[in-house]
Amino acid sequence: MRSRWSDKIAKSLNGCEALLYASRLIGQEADLVLWGGGNSSVKTTEPDHIGREVRLLWIKGSGSDMKTMTERHLTPLRLNELLHLVERQDMTDEEMVPYLSCCVINPTAPKPSIETLLHAFLPAPHIYHTHADAICTLTDTANSERIIERVYGDDVALIPYIRPGFRMAKMVALAYRRNPALRAIILDKHGLVTWGPSAKAAYMGTIQMVTEAQRMVRARARLRPLPFFTRTNGSGASAARAAMAARVLPILRGAVSQSRRVVFTSNDSPMALAFVNDPRAASLSQIGPFTPDHMLHTKSKPLFLKLPDTTDPQRIARAIHQALDRYRAAYRRYFDRYKTPGVTMLDPNPRIILIPGLGMFATGKDRRAARIAHDLYTHTMPVILNASAINRYVSLTPQALCDFEYWPLENFKLTLLPPEKPLSRRIALVTGAAGAIGKAISARLLAEGASVILTDIHEPGIRALSAELNQRSGEENTVAIPMNVADEASVSRAFEKSLLAFGGLDILVSNAGIARCGSVDQLSLKDWQASLAVNATGHFLVCREAMRAFQQQALGGTIVVVATKNVVAPGKSFGAYSASKAAQAQLSRILAIEGAEFGVRVNMVNPDAVLDGSGIWSPEIRKGRAKAYGIRVDQLDEHCISRSLLKVKVSSEDVAESVLFLASDRSAKTTGAMIPVDGGVREAFPR
Repeated sequence: MRSRWSDKIAKSLNGCEALLYASRLIGQEADLVLWGGGNSSVKTTEPDHIGREVRLLWIKGSGSDMKTMTERHLTPLRLNELLHLVERQDMTDEEMVPYLSCCVINPTAPKPSIETLLHAFLPAPHIYHTHADAICTLTDTANSERIIERVYGDDVALIPYIRPGFRMAKMVALAYRRNPALRAIILDKHGLVTWGPSAKAAYMGTIQMVTEAQRMVRARARLRPLPFFTRTNGSGASAARAAMAARVLPILRGAVSQSRRVVFTSNDSPMALAFVNDPRAASLSQIGPFTPDHMLHTKSKPLFLKLPDTTDPQRIARAIHQALDRYRAAYRRYFDRYKTPGVTMLDPNPRIILIPGLGMFATGKDRRAARIAHDLYTHTMPVILNASAINRYVSLTPQALCDFEYWPLENFKLTLLPPEKPLSRRIALVTGAAGAIGKAISARLLAEGASVILTDIHEPGIRALSAELNQRSGEENTVAIPMNVADEASVSRAFEKSLLAFGGLDILVSNAGIARCGSVDQLSLKDWQASLAVNATGHFLVCREAMRAFQQQALGGTIVVVATKNVVAPGKSFGAYSASKAAQAQLSRILAIEGAEFGVRVNMVNPDAVLDGSGIWSPEIRKGRAKAYGIRVDQLDEHCISRSLLKVKVSSEDVAESVLFLASDRSAKTTGAMIPVDGGVREAFPR
């Protein structure tokens, strides 16, 4: 493993600054820690709140991420009060947690880590704990003690598996007392602890230990050749795999989302395919996680799903539901047999799904949760295969796994997460997302927690919007997929990519549209056909694909149509636009009738005169509408405001608010409705 340490950067860093620098270096290595895993600490002497010199242990707070740690993520504790416990024989979690809280000198600091005492009982100033893949590959073998001794000799101690807390800290302290010359301690089925007099020394100890483990793994573990999907047929095999995954995912998402909806991420990398296609994978994947710390996100076992050799959706659906029923039944048996008194069973559905020929799929309440599970299991697969090549892969006993999965101190981390937003777990697709109204709708849905698929014929526009919105949310909660709604093949491709991106669909916002001016006697056939192609046929094509996805998922769904005031109050010299939008509206009413059987709601919003930034209101359209009203172009804004009852200007954000209402559960009992967003145009009252 390559060291990332820079003496130039670190030369002036001391104490907590050095700790944070080294922690972030470790956090950048996915092979060392992932998503809040691992720990780090430093011991200092500093004045307390009244000026007395006290020895402090600064440790990464519970739930913090080493990759992004700052000083506010550190918890300072009085070290002497922690060391008071080192001679104690035992201490329960219920006793330890309040004791640690009493030792914290800053009441606003994060909750102390469950591994605080381990860091306190070791005397070195700097201590780092990681879940290094290579180290765990060695510990997760049937003869781990002998293998570790062969790699490291007697200057590294192996602690038998024990759940984090006082007892583990005491075992680590005793191992160090027996041999103060130790350079590291390995925790069985858990990870690595290194230390040193400085941040650099402790960090370099981690790098050296992991490098030696990696050499052993490379020497003993030889992965099998990559499966046929990646060896032959090139892009054709990839396209076939994507098409099959797009057929499977909506069915799978619906089956997994029986209690609450989930979002999917997919992985068909060579590593994932090598694992799921390995003939041993069906059994190896059921042994257990390579470290119990991952179970909060991945559960102890994935679902290994072998699909029938068919493209028949009914046979696929039947196989998926049967496999999930077996998985849930097995989980209930596991819970009933190994549970401790007073605990309530968690969601019995899988977080990880392995499908031969397709790859690995992860689920979560949102994109971030799914990505955490995805990343953790992406590292689990090579650990399992490499450990199996060295000897025999082993995990914890079912009792130990259940104890950890239902351990209150581990599940406390879930309470640190922010509450879910109204559209969390929902997947939305917006057509015409590059325009002003489409942008506003996409941003509003994202702000309320939805994962949003941005589609438009203008690819640069949606790619820029996706980058902006993802940066704003701090997560890849949007994807940009080019789509021409008037082209059947383009719509089909875009929906396939959309299903692969998040696993399904809950909300369709049919917003794409064009406008052409001209009286009927002057209107060209080209303009007439273009209006129908986008506003009517395009609406039909995207709604048809959405209805198919909704029916496959069997979770219901919502379609919100951005229609227009002209549906009920057509305007002079606007025949192509008004007629094509009227066709769109009438089809929406039909969809509301047909969709109700499947729990699909279809509603419309009727904007008027959203002039600022709208792609429809081009200079040519402005000129044409001004001519139709008998006014100058520069009078158009004021004309549209003055003709409304409320005398207000309608913005894209106003339209987005109405779309949000119809897309959310606040309108759960509404379908077939039409909401004007026009400031009150009397002629356009729905009737």
